[in-house]
Amino acid sequence: MSTKKLALTFADRCRNILAANWQAHLNTIKADAKGSKNDIYSSKVHYMIMRGKPYLWVQEGDMHNMNTIIDERASLSVSSIIPGPLMGLIRSVKKFPPRVALAGDIRLLNFPPRVALAGDIRLLNDDKVQVVTESLAESVVTEHETVDQASYAVSAILSSATTSCRSRIENLHCILKESSNYNVYKFNIRSCTHVDGSGGTHDVEPNEVKAPEADLLMPFFEQLVDGINQSQIRRRALMLFCLEYCNVTARDALLLSVDHNGFDVLAKVPETVNNSTSNQQYHWKEFRFNFKEQAHDVEAFCRMLVELEEEALERVKSYSGLG
Repeated sequence: MSTKKLALTFADRCRNILAANWQAHLNTIKADAKGSKNDIYSSKVHYMIMRGKPYLWVQEGDMHNMNTIIDERASLSVSSIIPGPLMGLIRSVKKFPPRVALAGDIRLLNFPPRVALAGDIRLLNDDKVQVVTESLAESVVTEHETVDQASYAVSAILSSATTSCRSRIENLHCILKESSNYNVYKFNIRSCTHVDGSGGTHDVEPNEVKAPEADLLMPFFEQLVDGINQSQIRRRALMLFCLEYCNVTARDALLLSVDHNGFDVLAKVPETVNNSTSNQQYHWKEFRFNFKEQAHDVEAFCRMLVELEEEALERVKSYSGLG
């Protein structure tokens, strides 16, 4: 177990956000018959990553379809998924959720993104739309097979998530059923900037943020995070991690995010270290826990998580006399 916060590069964080989500806010320049007006129009769109590039599904009738005929410049902001009780907590501690923003020559963003990618948007012809749609359908089949063949450990966590938490592929499956109502665009990335929760920006090379072709972990991001947070036993295990690996006593803990290298925990810990508990003040602090090896899929992630839980429990038994 490693708890070094800098284990993930900014490029890693960008890739994780893009791979986990399926929807974003697209911003284009409003246009009429005379050309661009320099005003910005924004709406939510769906996307998937194919061959390292984002492909967008924009509903027919959306103003983006007209705007991009006149001006292909655009910006796309992708937020990290914050399921269940996490959003209320993050807002209370004034911590912005991670985001990815894909932008063309326009850099206007309506909220603090965690990642900003710049490029241009191009409408696909029917042949290319068919290729992208088939790729999406294959992804849907792959994820369903993963769920059907999942072990008990994986199924237990995924089934604990609230009904509002659906995986990325389940949401994109709705697009497949209504594909005739959408236009498909390719977003060509020109630049990338990671923006942290405090508003700090970090430039990343575009070729470093390409998501893997077949990611068998991040599509389950929302269900994993919420499923673990819905379990009091799992949350107590997160508190135990803070004690055993960070030497910090936590009163509560929630899983903040997961990735191939480990996970982040938001824990309620003492503001100061002292022996008095009567007037002790607590605050929420983020902790990073890294696996000893990469979790290539959801099965590996859950297996490594269980191993960490067992390891932490054995450590407690070794010095408490409970073994």
